Amino acid sequence: MLEAGCHFGHLRRKWNPAMAPYIFMERNGIHIIDLHKTVAKIDEAAEALKNIAKSGKKILFVSTKKQAKDIIAEKATSVGMPYVTERWPGGMLTNFPTIRKAVKKMSNIDKLMADGTFSNISKRELLQITRQRAKLEKNLGSIADLTRLPSALFVVDVLKENIAVREANRLGIPVFAMVDTNSDPNCVDFVIPANDDAKDSIEVVLNACCQAIAEGLEERKVEKADEKAAAEQAEEAPEPKPRRARRARKDEAPTAPKAEEEVAAPAPAEEAPEAE
Repeated sequence: MLEAGCHFGHLRRKWNPAMAPYIFMERNGIHIIDLHKTVAKIDEAAEALKNIAKSGKKILFVSTKKQAKDIIAEKATSVGMPYVTERWPGGMLTNFPTIRKAVKKMSNIDKLMADGTFSNISKRELLQITRQRAKLEKNLGSIADLTRLPSALFVVDVLKENIAVREANRLGIPVFAMVDTNSDPNCVDFVIPANDDAKDSIEVVLNACCQAIAEGLEERKVEKADEKAAAEQAEEAPEPKPRRARRARKDEAPTAPKAEEEVAAPAPAEEAPEAE
């Protein structure tokens, strides 16, 4: 983490006082982040992310910074999670049904192109539709598989992605974020104090978090496989034979004559009347 520059903060005049607990010292007018606390917070966030992935829920990665775009796209794709690396569309979480309509519109255009419906329209109309499709793909293509609200947000640079964080806070969605010394950690549920401007620093933190997510997904696959095997064994197992019923019948057989003897026992003879 030292080699990646995770400990470098911002200038002292740009700092946010709420980040004081995570600052180790000041050197040459620059705040130095306490990496011991960074490691502890990464472990805490990784465990929570692992549990979310294990439960089969989605985590949305968000960062529109130039130095973080490619890393976010690569790491999120490797674990099959949605991500946003272009402009954050306002209301993406709070107005999610409208975003879903735009995604469906993109899929409808694909279907019409595959069916050959657009072969009869003019070149100008086809060009307009193609441009619209490209714009939708650029902004919403990475969340095409997100059919419902995500269970968590992972944000790089809370200050730049403040709209996304506010929407998540409003809906009660937990936020995981890399927080630098110039940002407010109070709006984040799982704070990871680290340098959010250096490419190497972002990659180190994302590697640890995505590795935990991958472990959670693998454990989920194993649990599903075990449940499936147990269900198949239960279906193939033969039904037990009714041995107890047969034994009961054998035990009851000799007792039947005794009951009949008691019923058929002769009545006592009546006394003869005395002679007069």
